[in-house]
Amino acid sequence: MFDRILIANRGEIAVRIIRSARAMGLSTVAVHSEPDTDAPHAALADRRVSIGPAPAVKSYLDADAILRAARDTGAGAIHPGYGFLSENADFARAVAAAGLTFIGPSPDAIEVMGDKARAKQAMQAAGVACIPGYDGADQSDAALIAAATRIGFPLMVKAAACGGGRGMRRVEDAADLPDALSRARDEARNAFGSDRLILERALDGARHVEIQIMADRYGNIIHLGERDCSVQRRHQKVLEEAPCPALTPDLRAAMGAAAIAAARAVDYTGAGTVEFLLTERDDFFFLEMNTRLQVEHPVTECVTGLDLVAMQIEIAQGAPLPLTQDQLRLSGHAIEARLYAEDPGQGFLPATGRVALWTPASGAGIRIDAGLATGQEITPHYDPLLAKIIAHGPDRATALARLRRALDETACLGVTTNAGFLAAILASDGFAGGHATTGFLDATYPDGLPDTPPTSATVALAAACLLRAEMRAALAAAPLVDDTLLGFASDGGLPIPLDLATGGAVHHLAARPLGAAGWRIDGDGWSHAVAFDGALTRIDDARATCHIAPDGDGGLWLGHGAQMLRIARHRPWDSAAAAPQGALAAPMPGLVVSTHAKPGERLDKDQLIAVLEAMKMQHRITAPRAGRLAELNVAPGDQLATGAPIARIDSEEPACP
Repeated sequence: MFDRILIANRGEIAVRIIRSARAMGLSTVAVHSEPDTDAPHAALADRRVSIGPAPAVKSYLDADAILRAARDTGAGAIHPGYGFLSENADFARAVAAAGLTFIGPSPDAIEVMGDKARAKQAMQAAGVACIPGYDGADQSDAALIAAATRIGFPLMVKAAACGGGRGMRRVEDAADLPDALSRARDEARNAFGSDRLILERALDGARHVEIQIMADRYGNIIHLGERDCSVQRRHQKVLEEAPCPALTPDLRAAMGAAAIAAARAVDYTGAGTVEFLLTERDDFFFLEMNTRLQVEHPVTECVTGLDLVAMQIEIAQGAPLPLTQDQLRLSGHAIEARLYAEDPGQGFLPATGRVALWTPASGAGIRIDAGLATGQEITPHYDPLLAKIIAHGPDRATALARLRRALDETACLGVTTNAGFLAAILASDGFAGGHATTGFLDATYPDGLPDTPPTSATVALAAACLLRAEMRAALAAAPLVDDTLLGFASDGGLPIPLDLATGGAVHHLAARPLGAAGWRIDGDGWSHAVAFDGALTRIDDARATCHIAPDGDGGLWLGHGAQMLRIARHRPWDSAAAAPQGALAAPMPGLVVSTHAKPGERLDKDQLIAVLEAMKMQHRITAPRAGRLAELNVAPGDQLATGAPIARIDSEEPACP
C-alpha cells in the first residue's frame, strides 16, 4: 500500500491524475522542468520538485532525477501518465528496484507490446488476427524490399519500437520505398534509439477502433467498450468517440474478446488499450497495444461512469476489479477533440507563444481536461497538445452539438491552435454522418485547411472591441471624465475612420457610436451593429461568443467562436525589414537535428537542407528552388526561434545586364 504518488509527467494528464489521487485521499508530488515551475500541474500538487532544464531528455525523461524526487519526498508509487517514460520497461524495472510501485503493467508486458515485431508474434500465437506484413530479423534494405514485393503496395513502413505516428511512412509504390526506409529509420533512431522496422499492408477504408481493457493482479480482465479514433492527421489522433458508430453488439463482443486474449497473452495488469483496424467487411486486425492510459480515455469514462485513473491506482494497491464484464453498462455517446498548438494554415507547423487568455467552456455534458493557465508560455520542448474538449450526451447527435458549442465557447488566445480545423471537421458531412475512416482527413482536406478570411460580422466585432478597449483606456487615463458621457458626440455622431489590421489583411472601415452600448461599423458594402451589455455581446441582435485579451503591443487578441484574430490599428510605417533575397528562415522554433548540404553546393528544388525537431516531430527544411547554397547558418544541436536564418540560396538565373 502507498499513500503518496509522484506523477512523472506534466500538462493536462498530470492535472488529471492529481485530481483523482486527491479525491482518493492520497498525497501527490509533481515533478517539473525549469520552465514548468509555475505550471498548473506543479501548482496543483501537494509538493513539487524541479528535475532539470527545459529539454525533456534532461528532465521528464531523466529516470534518475524522477526516482530521486520520489525518494526525497517519500512517495510510495509513481504514475507515469502517457508519453515520456510511460512505456519504458527499463524505467518500470528501476521503479520496482527502488522499492516503489509502478502504476502500470509489468516491465515484461511493456517490453513485448512496445516492440511491434514481438507484439505481432505474441498475438499470432494467441490467435489474434494481425495485418499481413513482415517483422523478420533481417533488416537489410534488400530483405525489406523483397518482403514489400510479396506484401504488395500500398504498404506501411513502421518503426518497431516507436508509437504515436513517429517512424511511420505510407508507401504507394516500390520506387518510393528506399527513401521511406531511410527516413523512418532516422526518425525512429532519434526518437527511441532503435531503427528496426516492420512492414504492414495498408488497409484503405478502414476504421481505427481500440478496446479499453482493465486487468487486476488476480487474473481478472474486462474490456470497457471501444473508441473510434479514425480521424487522424499524420497518424496522430485528432478526434475520438465512444462508442464507435459502426459497431454492432456482436462485433463489440468479438473485438472485446480479442483484446482480452491479447492482454492475457502477456499477463497484463492495469489499464491498457488494444488497437485494431476494422475493415468495411467487419474484419478486424491487431495493430498494437498501448501499455498505459490513453489520451482519449475520458470518452470511455463518460460512457461507463468509471474513473480509469482511480481504477489504475486501486489495482496497483492490490484491489480486485470493482466489476465483472456482465456488470458493464455503456450510457450515451461521448466525443473528444484535441486542441493542439499548431497552425493549420501553415502545414500544421507547431506554434509557441504566451497564452494571453485561457477560458474553458462549461455546461451540461461538457468536460475540459487541460493543464493551461493565462500567462503560461508554450515552448517547443514538449508535445503540442494543450487541452481536450469532451462532450457527452444521451446520443451521438447531442454529443456532437454540445462539442460544437464547447469549441465555440472555449478561448485559448495568444497561441495559434487548431480550433478552426476542429470546427471544420465537426461540421463536415463525413464526420457528422459517422462515416469517417483513417483516410477521412486526407480525402476531405488534401491540401490542409485553407485560411478562411473573417466574415464581415467578425470584422465588425473586432473593430467594436478595439474601439471599446481604446475608450476604456482613455477613460482610465482621464479620471475627471464622467463615464456617462461615453458615446456622446456634439456633432451628432460623424463616422470615425478606422483602418483595422487583422493578421495580413487591412480593412478600411467607418464607425459610429451607438451611445455607450456599442458601435455601428460600416465596411465595403456592409454594415453591422455591435452592442455590449455586460458579458453579453450582440451583432445585429444575434448573440455572439466573444473573448478578448491584450496582445502586449497596443492591439488585442479576439476569439470569435473557434476563430482567433490579432487585431490592431493599421500602422503602415511599422514594417519589418525585408529578408535578404533567397533567405530561408525557420518556420517554427525547433532543434536542428541534422544538416544535409554544404555552402557552395548546388541544390535542386526540394532538396533537403536540414531537419528540425519541434514538439516531438521532425520537419524537413528543403530548397524552395534550385540554386547554389550561399550560406548555411545552422549546425546540429542549434535551438532556433521562429524566423531564425537557416540558409541563403543564390539563384542560378543569369543576372540582368
